[in-house]
Amino acid sequence: MEATRWLSDDEQHTWRAYLDATRLLLQNLDRQLVRDAGISFTDFELLVVLSEAPDRRCRMGELADAVTTTRSGVTRAISRLVEFGWVRRVECEDDKRGMLAELTDAGAAKLAAASPGHVGEVRKNMFDLLSPRDVAVFGRAYQEMRTHMLERS
Repeated sequence: MEATRWLSDDEQHTWRAYLDATRLLLQNLDRQLVRDAGISFTDFELLVVLSEAPDRRCRMGELADAVTTTRSGVTRAISRLVEFGWVRRVECEDDKRGMLAELTDAGAAKLAAASPGHVGEVRKNMFDLLSPRDVAVFGRAYQEMRTHMLERS
């Protein structure tokens, strides 16, 4: 059995700072979107994914993977977005049992209206605090972590 490689003090500090910063950033982004646009961060993310998908459509499983939530969580969120008229459910042509979520014009308009405030909040709480070098270093590091985890899942 391999011995546990405990985190050094510097690694522990970095890990905790990363967790705290990530949690606080997501909380701030959610609060800003709810306050200024009447939409949650999760709902905003789903609209973004749909807006970038071919024909503005996506399978429920793909949506769950894209926003790292459960299929049941995505199903509830999509039901909410359908009620608002921002998304509609469409039969999957390849698999008649499957359903796709499709971004409506009203959903695209909601996303367009919410995006400037969201981007401002991201910039204020992240990018305005980093140098261009920091952005490049973090970008490479996070991409490497993402790739590693996706290859192992």
